[in-house]
Amino acid sequence: MSTCATASRDAAEPVAGTSATARTWLLVEQTGPWGTEALAESHLDPRIGRALEAAAENTGVRVALVRRPGRHADCHGAPARRAFLAHTAPSRSWIRTSSVTDPAALLHLDFARLGAGEHGGLWDPYAGEPLVFVCTNGKRDRCCAVLGRPLASELADSGAEAWEVTHIGGHRFSPTLFVLPYGYAYGRASAPLVKEAVASAREGRVLLDHCRGRSAWERPAQAADLAVRELIREDRADAIDIVRCASVPPPASGGKGANEAAEGPRHEDATAATPPLPTAARHEAPTWAVTVTHRDGRSWLVTVRQRADGTPTPVSCGSPLGRPARMAVLSVRPLG
Repeated sequence: MSTCATASRDAAEPVAGTSATARTWLLVEQTGPWGTEALAESHLDPRIGRALEAAAENTGVRVALVRRPGRHADCHGAPARRAFLAHTAPSRSWIRTSSVTDPAALLHLDFARLGAGEHGGLWDPYAGEPLVFVCTNGKRDRCCAVLGRPLASELADSGAEAWEVTHIGGHRFSPTLFVLPYGYAYGRASAPLVKEAVASAREGRVLLDHCRGRSAWERPAQAADLAVRELIREDRADAIDIVRCASVPPPASGGKGANEAAEGPRHEDATAATPPLPTAARHEAPTWAVTVTHRDGRSWLVTVRQRADGTPTPVSCGSPLGRPARMAVLSVRPLG
């Protein structure tokens, strides 16, 4: 029986623009098994897990559980656990860490301030190697356990600062992971690719191969960022920023189509990732105009459309066949 990861790979489903969205991550160590909804189904007090999730809602903070690779010992009586806070916005990325003895104390964090990128001197600055978090929650999707756990163990054995993490979306792209401090996620990863991604992060760069996007941004902006990087061959992590991501309204009857209104005339440097949709589908598909800037002053208008016209694949193991939504870059047009 094919797994969702196999089906997605066979269908050559693109990974760009599929990263989990989180301007700031709160990652809390929790040993032992994880359930499908790990924050409420682990050896963390479920009341605390649910309260953390509620406190982080709509703040830009995403909460997840982490553990070291290997056997998942049931450490009910562990005196302390590691916790990380990481903000992933360009030129303002940081990681703070602490040893937490009472997870309930995390409920007193100012989630709105942390989501805005202000740590206020909380905890200790993290100054170690780039952190790698590999999704391994087999209760959520078996591909994450079957493909993710061996990768996490191999990375840890090689000396990487690797952790397992509960759920970061995109099971069908397993093994999937993200690297801090910059928050770029990767899909269909191998150990050599991750080691290269870590080496790049150590130098303030991002590896574009198999990259899903930067978690600081919503998915249309993730796709736009990667499209511009590919176009100009830019891998410095903080060289590119997103200054605007606006939904393009559907066309009025008899007016220009969303494709024409959003894109305007194509530039000689424009890139088209996919063939055009039929007219009816084009008018209904969500579309965004994303303004991307470079720190050298250049900028681009990137038109991104949500599409669901690829080969049918399951979103996760056991799911029926469907056409998962993907972010298609229609054009990249220089501004000014």
